[in-house]
Amino acid sequence: MNQGRYDTAGSPEGEWEPGSEEQVLANQLGVTDPCLMDQIELDGLNYLYQSVYESVTEDETLGMEDIIVWHREWLGGIYAWAGQYRTVNMSKNGFPFAAAAQLPRLAEELDQMIQESTPCLGMAEEELVAAIARTHVEFVLVHPFREGNGRIARLLADIMALQAGKAGLDFSSWDRDRDNYFAAIQQGLGEDYGAMEAFVSSALRDAESDVF
Repeated sequence: MNQGRYDTAGSPEGEWEPGSEEQVLANQLGVTDPCLMDQIELDGLNYLYQSVYESVTEDETLGMEDIIVWHREWLGGIYAWAGQYRTVNMSKNGFPFAAAAQLPRLAEELDQMIQESTPCLGMAEEELVAAIARTHVEFVLVHPFREGNGRIARLLADIMALQAGKAGLDFSSWDRDRDNYFAAIQQGLGEDYGAMEAFVSSALRDAESDVF
């Protein structure tokens, strides 16, 4: 989880769990150990993946209402604000994500983009890559939630690939090259998704090779 990646200000969402030495966000479980919280979140995410894989159909149009449900299902037993848009401003390594005050408008735009990009049934690979890259970049830039944005964005990308009949995405290359991955996200500020498309193509190829 590594909460220290982010700078926040002025909201209960920015509070730390007492006794955690500002390593774990205030939570409903009273967990203070960051390693334990990482494991709890991972276990919940694995359950969420299984649930979403079983429930979303290949011809289903998705939107932010679905994303909110996913976020609440995953983190609702941990954080009181799960499934709610954040009210704190956030940045990573000096790079600011969308201002919290702009989230209602930006979430509407993100919702429209996701609905226009799904379902991915019948998409050619080039079209699929472009759709996943654009929605992933814009979701991360908007950063609608206090925690878990990148992981939810990856789940959405996986579901889009599965709708198109692909094996999903293998994100290993993204994790190995995090600096360039984040640079690809930043390029989206200029609506340049080319670098992210390269990451998506690589992840699709790696997932296909994992099957064989």
